Amino acid sequence: MNIIGILLVTCFVQVESGISMEKQPIDYVNPYMGNISHLLVPTYPTIHLPNSMLRVYPQRRDFTKIRLNGLPLVVTSHRGRSAFSLTPFQGNENDLKPVSALSYDQEKLTPYSYSVYLDDQNIQVDYGLSHQSAAYDFKFERDEPLYLVLNSKNGKMSWDGDAIIGYQLIKNNTKVYLYLVPEEKPNQVEVLKDGSLIDEISTEGKDACIVLKYPKGTKNLNMKYGISFIDEAQARANMEREVSGKTVGDLQSIGRKIWNEALEKITIEGGTDDERTVFYTSLYRCFERPVCISEDGRYYSAFDGTVHEDYGRPFYTDDWIWDSYRAHHPLRILIDSEKEEDILHSFILMAEQMDNFWMPTFPEITGDSRRMNSNHGVASVLDAYRKGLKNFDLEKAYMASKLAITEKTLAPWSGKPAGKLERFYKKHGYLPALRKGEKETIPEVHSHERRQPVAVTLGTSYDQWCLSQIAGELGKSKESEYFGKASFNYRNLFNKETKFFHPRDKKGKFIEPFDYVFSGGAGARDYYSENNGWIYRWDVQHNIPDLINLMGGNDSFVRNLDSMFTEPLGCSKRAFYAQLPDHTGNVGQFSMANEPSLHIPYLYNYAGQPWKTQKRLRTLLAEWFRNDLMGVPGDEDGGGMSSFVVFSAMGFYPVTPGLPEYTIGSPLFKHVSVDLGNGKIFEIIAHNASGENKYIQSATLNGDKLDKPQITHDVIINGGKIVFEMGPRANKSWGISK
Repeated sequence: MNIIGILLVTCFVQVESGISMEKQPIDYVNPYMGNISHLLVPTYPTIHLPNSMLRVYPQRRDFTKIRLNGLPLVVTSHRGRSAFSLTPFQGNENDLKPVSALSYDQEKLTPYSYSVYLDDQNIQVDYGLSHQSAAYDFKFERDEPLYLVLNSKNGKMSWDGDAIIGYQLIKNNTKVYLYLVPEEKPNQVEVLKDGSLIDEISTEGKDACIVLKYPKGTKNLNMKYGISFIDEAQARANMEREVSGKTVGDLQSIGRKIWNEALEKITIEGGTDDERTVFYTSLYRCFERPVCISEDGRYYSAFDGTVHEDYGRPFYTDDWIWDSYRAHHPLRILIDSEKEEDILHSFILMAEQMDNFWMPTFPEITGDSRRMNSNHGVASVLDAYRKGLKNFDLEKAYMASKLAITEKTLAPWSGKPAGKLERFYKKHGYLPALRKGEKETIPEVHSHERRQPVAVTLGTSYDQWCLSQIAGELGKSKESEYFGKASFNYRNLFNKETKFFHPRDKKGKFIEPFDYVFSGGAGARDYYSENNGWIYRWDVQHNIPDLINLMGGNDSFVRNLDSMFTEPLGCSKRAFYAQLPDHTGNVGQFSMANEPSLHIPYLYNYAGQPWKTQKRLRTLLAEWFRNDLMGVPGDEDGGGMSSFVVFSAMGFYPVTPGLPEYTIGSPLFKHVSVDLGNGKIFEIIAHNASGENKYIQSATLNGDKLDKPQITHDVIINGGKIVFEMGPRANKSWGISK
């Protein structure tokens, strides 16, 4: 930890003994923040080390459930369920089940530790983990025989005399392997099948269960295990490398140190205790994905079903790029640039390993699920390259992105080759919408999806701008010109009368009648995606000046922004959310709960009224991101939304990934120090910053006057200092320079 970091994070807390102890960044993390959702998916209190393969969290449907579905051993994907479960049990063996519902109390959870009391069973459980291995400690209070039930929900489990070995089959022929060693040998091992114990030591199929039996009087049990996506032998090697000779307490101490090193990349001073908690909890969630699945120099790739050598470069997967390209990847460029290079290198390897050389869109442990729309991996490639990251093959990245955008269908949630829709797009510059009652006949469109023609047209315009920029970097002038022209395709759906992006049919006519709140069916997917026309009105990240011109200039642009924040839902909340369940966190028609909204509050900066950006951001952060169980307004998506909080609290944001610049918001803390990993520090100082003093009065950058709401990446990455004078009233003349 650097000296500046020590100075900034020093905060003393009083403990019962009366001794003051330093409060470190990890102590501000609250994994329970957002565990009750406003409507759809909550956050999960995930226990893991930064970007590591092994992740667990309490197995329950949601936070309010009063029973655990066994104890977890490994969660194989973000928001997934445990691949194996473990149930400690004392009682009548006729009551044994593959997974038991466990009453619990006194749960204590941090990013690196877990403790819970199973009060029906009178069992104390403690847990610590490493990157690919972990350990459980059990303390039994009853003087009864006890059982440990290990369950693979779809796989194989065996006892080899020393350990339980096995696997669980997950999606796409991918297996997660387990090697688990109880430090105290059982006196008997049996198989649980159809509710009965059988004198066997191996079982296979659905709910494959091994039961370890221990005699009356056993009070303590300890077990260690490793996991692997390669095989059982590698799972054992991972366990022996990481946790052999270590206690649960040892693992927790090591994990705490690792987490502090990660979180101390950004240190803060000032703000309230809750604001610091929201900040560091958000930063913690930015380290949940993607995950490194390299194991001793090898990794299993579900993209081709093969084990590969990693040649000294970690392989990462589980990254929902539609969510993460906006702020999650840009944040990692600042504080973890080598890791970002390895992630982009992994994207290229995925493309090479798949049947078609297409950039992935939703790469997971089990391969690319091709969810959502567009192919925004190209934006992360361009953004990294423009910001000085070079340790990946730009030519290959360009080709994989180009082919994914020109040879793969543009239809959402589909991995099929291009067809009729793409030929239409290439000729006319937009995706055609279906009229009400018109049936889908295009085979590339997923059977459970819709065309999302406005969202796809706008997203593809941005992707083609990125292609144009990369082609220019590579000296491909003709391709740069071609894709540059195509990047204006959003204009083809702009309705000059309404100033909204409006779906057209195949004859070029706007769909009428039309309601920008409700038209589009469930999730507005007939035309948009998860959000309605009010959100997609601003989805031109790559050419905001042109969007301002289309709307009639700065004044009109600002009026339209204002109207979005004041436009009512138009119906009851019940009716609105029944149709648009992702469109939560509302302020008028603005939704704080979904990624396409994240850049919108910053758009006032581009039209000469940055004080409104400052006002909106502070209000949105205070209203929707709080240190409580409902403190996240929508699907957090493993860093997709949390990275917005991290950037916004620091005081700047990457509105356009691909441009090496940031737009300024309203710094929340009096002092922020960003360790850039290159031996340099970037500082943000906001004199008098508070909940009331949210408006920028003046600013300097490295001692020079700053009078525009923008800073370049070069200024940040070379180290330096930006100083803001903050006040309670808007200075409407600051930052209006173009």
